[in-house]
Amino acid sequence: MTCGRQNQRRAGLALAAAALLLAGCGQSAETKGADGAKDGAKGGAAAGASASPSSSASAKASVAPLGPGEVRVGGEVAKPYSVTLADLRKLPQTSVEVRFTSAKGEQRHTYQGVPLHDVLKTAEPRFDAARKNGQLRGFVSATGGGDYRAVFAWAEIDPGFAKSQVLLAVSEDGVAFDDAAGPRLVVPQDTKGGRYVSELNQLWVGVVDPVVDGAK
Repeated sequence: MTCGRQNQRRAGLALAAAALLLAGCGQSAETKGADGAKDGAKGGAAAGASASPSSSASAKASVAPLGPGEVRVGGEVAKPYSVTLADLRKLPQTSVEVRFTSAKGEQRHTYQGVPLHDVLKTAEPRFDAARKNGQLRGFVSATGGGDYRAVFAWAEIDPGFAKSQVLLAVSEDGVAFDDAAGPRLVVPQDTKGGRYVSELNQLWVGVVDPVVDGAK
């Protein structure tokens, strides 16, 4: 009887030891898994942090900086490009005599340059051909030195709709503009010189539909 009790006691102790061992292993596995998840999260965050500057750099690199006097033509166009005064001088020229008022008083000048419509047409604006006179939904934003900006309706510069000679001027009164300064936008039909954008560096073509249709 005594031997049987001793054997039972020994078996109980063995089972208890085994249970404790299994519990310890399970806890270690759980702890390791949590640490692994944390390490993985840290690794993901680090990867994200390292990818972010690279993505930002790629985005910045996609827009090349403009050279002195260079004009970028873009927006809703099929063939964005840039043009300089030297490029404009090689194209057929048009001369206009203008008269307008400015902060300096009345101005009278003769400008020579290239019609704005011709420059933009080269970029092939993407107007909706399925809509009647789809180009009449278009506009042009002209940006110059000091972030000065003026806007034109496409019909103002399209000879098919208006008697306009808006120019990218290369000279004023026979004196050529400095190549580093870029062309000047000349708007003969305006009585004030606000849209005579100097040091022109960007022409952006757009359509009003996203703004009008999205308005509440």
